Amino acid sequence: MASQKVLIVDDGKTIRMQVKEMLPKGSFDVIEAQDGVEGLELMRKERPNLILLDFFMPKMNGWEVIEKMQAHKELLAIPLVVMSGRKDEVTAKIPQLIQLFEFIEKPFDQKALIVAMKSAMAKAKTRQAQANNGVKVAANVADKSVAGSDDIQQLKLQVKALVERNAKMQAEIEAVKKQMAQIMAFVKQKIK
Repeated sequence: MASQKVLIVDDGKTIRMQVKEMLPKGSFDVIEAQDGVEGLELMRKERPNLILLDFFMPKMNGWEVIEKMQAHKELLAIPLVVMSGRKDEVTAKIPQLIQLFEFIEKPFDQKALIVAMKSAMAKAKTRQAQANNGVKVAANVADKSVAGSDDIQQLKLQVKALVERNAKMQAEIEAVKKQMAQIMAFVKQKIK
């Protein structure tokens, strides 16, 4: 019987399946969400022991999910691994929040995933110990590492720009896929 609940939040069904396959068999009860809204709802309802969260998603991206988690002490205590194919963009935009989660760059293998999960659990234990000692780490992230609310607004704008850029790139990828399909159909027609 699985002893730990893991929530995988990613808009890519293939990614969710791959991550699920990488988890040690029999150790985890896996819950899946296809976007941040569904993920946040499952966090509140299921209280997973670990969250694997994609950063760039429709509806509610990873940054927005992390912001919502900060408002709920019980959610912020859950170990969190943020997943993205663009580590530099994520960590450059929100370096002061890296203490809240572990980051893993897509694509990754099972070994890297396990290391990230263990690191996320260690960070969560450290946060919990600090919280128990009266240090309000999560609630005061802005006070400790961001100069003020203007900086938070700036970060939100930067994340929004990243999300828009991601959407544009996704549209371009879809257009290229369509063109490739047309080229392949044309080639197949000429070969016959």
